[in-house]
Amino acid sequence: MTTKRTGAKIVMEALVRQGVNTIFGYPGGVVLPLYDEMLNWPQVKHVLVRHEQCAAHAADGYARSTGKVGVCLATSGPGATNLVTGIANALLDSVPMVAITGNVNSWALGTDAFQETDVQGITIPITKHNYVVTEADDLPGVLEEAFFLASTGRKGPVLVDITKDAFLKTSDIPFPERVERRGYTAQVPVDLLALGEAEQALAAAERPVVIAGAGVLWSNSSQELIALADKCDLPVINSLLGLGVFPRNDPRSLGMMGMHGEQAATTAVQNADLVLAIGIRFDDRLTGKTSGFAPNATVVHFDTDASEFSKCIAAHIPVRGDLAQSLGAFLKRAPQKSHGSWWSQIRQWQAEFPIVVPPKDRLLARHVIAELDRATQSEAIISTDVGQHQMWTAQLYQFKRPYQWLSSGGLGTMGFGFPAAIGAAFANPGKEVWAVVGDGGFQMTMQELITAVEHNLDVKICLVNNGYLGMVRQWQEMFYDNRYSHVVMGSPDYGKLAEAYGVHYIQCSTNDALADTIEAARRAPGPVLCEFIVEMEENVFPMVAAGATNDHILADPLNRKSEVPA
Repeated sequence: MTTKRTGAKIVMEALVRQGVNTIFGYPGGVVLPLYDEMLNWPQVKHVLVRHEQCAAHAADGYARSTGKVGVCLATSGPGATNLVTGIANALLDSVPMVAITGNVNSWALGTDAFQETDVQGITIPITKHNYVVTEADDLPGVLEEAFFLASTGRKGPVLVDITKDAFLKTSDIPFPERVERRGYTAQVPVDLLALGEAEQALAAAERPVVIAGAGVLWSNSSQELIALADKCDLPVINSLLGLGVFPRNDPRSLGMMGMHGEQAATTAVQNADLVLAIGIRFDDRLTGKTSGFAPNATVVHFDTDASEFSKCIAAHIPVRGDLAQSLGAFLKRAPQKSHGSWWSQIRQWQAEFPIVVPPKDRLLARHVIAELDRATQSEAIISTDVGQHQMWTAQLYQFKRPYQWLSSGGLGTMGFGFPAAIGAAFANPGKEVWAVVGDGGFQMTMQELITAVEHNLDVKICLVNNGYLGMVRQWQEMFYDNRYSHVVMGSPDYGKLAEAYGVHYIQCSTNDALADTIEAARRAPGPVLCEFIVEMEENVFPMVAAGATNDHILADPLNRKSEVPA
């Protein structure tokens, strides 16, 4: 017989049952019963952030760097609403997360009580599922189900909103032995008929490509992907969030494609006769104008979520099923073959249109990222904000393995990079973690410097300071006749800021000091803020303009052609 325990104790039991050892949160009135109970559970570390949005981003970084469910916690009203951006970010990038929020007493719901907010209504569009719990008896089943939903199928955030009296009430209801939810199937059987059609399509193809996304990451199918590329001699291209699922130093890797992807990769897709799309959702930054995407290719789409089939790009052969099963089954059936002439053409494109790192006559952001890659031997966990530095990191850092790359893709959330790196540092003690951030995004969440200091986190910050909102400025330069509107980004004295927080600080403004600066940061214990003063008006290339097709690529001016139709 299960003994009676409070709802707060049930929450802590649930976390321990799920193997959660770290949660990120911020206390408030209605969650005080839970915070009081936490003191009895030293095996669960609570990290006090300085803004609830950063709790969600840190939980996100924890999840992306481990594959486990990240957990964040906030009080009612503004505490809960401050989680919203981070929850939405997790949904669009299919990140497993459980967000726990408090709410007013159940008898006060609907009365506009102090800090009462309909957080369930607010988060319905941005969660995989959410709950309001008013009874302690419901907590064991709801919490087990929340972790189950977050971590199975197409992963995503689940929110559990708990009233204050539910934390205080008692229950002897045990946790369920197993979780079943009507209408929800965690693992979909592989469609063997579609798998056979995919096998035939690959056998007939002369110019095949693979586009691999984050679905490969979350299904732990990276090894199957590598084996498939080896067996069938396939070029492998990544979406932005798929970086790391296929080693960039593998000769079959073509890197990232799309708006700022590698020109050879994007051009290969445009000329392919078969696209094996594995765990991607065909977002617009990858496809360009959809009517012109891979116009001569048969599209075979592997995914666990049937709603993605033909949503953006027509799937001629949709293969539904968990990638861990469908990709493994396809590997066994796929014909072993080589594509010599196709590879010759691809190598020609790669030679003609490489990613360019310019001469070192002045310090550019590209120099900083290239040196960071060299110094860390492509082994660090890298978290980025959103903007030019994000694209240069995606282009230049040679990611070797899954769970190494943390970046906001679907929502494009500025301020994500640093708190996500904090989450990754807690999840990966002893591993090298870098936050690559711009001066715009860093100023949104830099208050978390004190969080890093309090825990002496070994997280390094690569602050690429160009004095602008760089990507917005680039668009204003290229598409708005150089009419710069509100993109000049003033910055504080980061040295004094670091001193105030007790953070080791290094500034670099020349290539001569670049390597020594990064090495000094790597050697220094605890958090380090490296500010790199870089060229103000450097642009990201290649580029496919918004609304254009992927066969109209604006090449880097340092390459031989300015525009290259595929």
